[in-house]
Amino acid sequence: MHTEPTTFSAEEYFATQPPPLTLQHDVENVREFVKRQKSEGRAVVLVTSGGTTVPLELNVVRFLDNFSAGTRGATSAEYFLKAGYAVIFMHRQFSLQPFSRHYSHSTNPFLDFLDIDPPPFTDGSEGSTPRISVTPNKREDLLHVLTAYKAVHAHGTLHTLTFVTVNDYLWLLRAVSQEMAVLDRKAMFYLAAAVSDFFLPRQKMSEHKIQSGKGSLHIEMDQVPKILKPLVNEWTPGGYIVSFKLETDPNLLIPKARQALERYGHQVVIGNDLHRRKYEVVFVSKKPLPPLPPGVTDSTSTSSPEVDASGKQQEEGEEEEGSISVTKADDAQEKQEELADSFSEHWLHIDVADTVQTPGFPIKEIEEDIVAELVRRHLEWIGKAPS
Repeated sequence: MHTEPTTFSAEEYFATQPPPLTLQHDVENVREFVKRQKSEGRAVVLVTSGGTTVPLELNVVRFLDNFSAGTRGATSAEYFLKAGYAVIFMHRQFSLQPFSRHYSHSTNPFLDFLDIDPPPFTDGSEGSTPRISVTPNKREDLLHVLTAYKAVHAHGTLHTLTFVTVNDYLWLLRAVSQEMAVLDRKAMFYLAAAVSDFFLPRQKMSEHKIQSGKGSLHIEMDQVPKILKPLVNEWTPGGYIVSFKLETDPNLLIPKARQALERYGHQVVIGNDLHRRKYEVVFVSKKPLPPLPPGVTDSTSTSSPEVDASGKQQEEGEEEEGSISVTKADDAQEKQEELADSFSEHWLHIDVADTVQTPGFPIKEIEEDIVAELVRRHLEWIGKAPS
């Protein structure tokens, strides 16, 4: 199976790829949730979590996936709820979720801390049925989790959505962010999902299962459109947007994060090294511009192109005849220095030993500090809203 690659803009993607069947229903529920939180004056954070699949057939048998279990997203959602935010938790189907994450089937199986108590009577009456109880040394942890879970549901501050494919994810993200636009600066986007970089457009998929009898398989996949730009500029221009950058080469972490901020213009990139992400992250953001002196206005956005003596409009970057040009090497070096000076990095570390204790209940989770730092920044940013 061989197809030629195609480049999709976000607009072209949504014009050619079909929405998930449940999209309208999901949107209506999100709209009602957002409306209620806004009326109560509560900030809302969209937390995306888990990995996306890339189907290879219309009748899906084979697909590409990644290793994300949704740990960061599910953990962070709990801390956002604790901080007083309402949370829209948009997660991969069957990935970890807030609260129940503590009892993952692989690390802390639920059945392992349940006991069967013998019945008080053996005469066949109602009291002769065995009782189920929680193992004594597990009760304190379970009570803590259950109390928080019940409080969140009583207050109605958690709304969940599920996706499976990268197509599901992109359609949901656009729809949810558009609904959250009414919150203006009280909307935060915590984009922790591990989203596929490549996909196979529906028009290029095999209808049925790809047969193995034909030998080797060759598939040319297309790049998933970059959706941060329309998210920032169109879908929810007032939102506070946090993206994540995962790298295996630590030397690429900060340069890649800076590039993303330059390209998309959002607020924060949180950088993770693959092997240190559970106990070390870096916040990369642009430094605020210094205030202008009293009486001085910013003319950069309203300046007109220069006109030469002949009346010809001078294009941006065009040099006047006879001017001395800077060499490309010097220009590039100067640009790099300017970029480095315009960003700030803030590292968060926790003790590695604190990340391991009882399965499901580490002494310390780095997401607690991540969320605390973001809440501080977000509230500060809300306070600086232009009047």
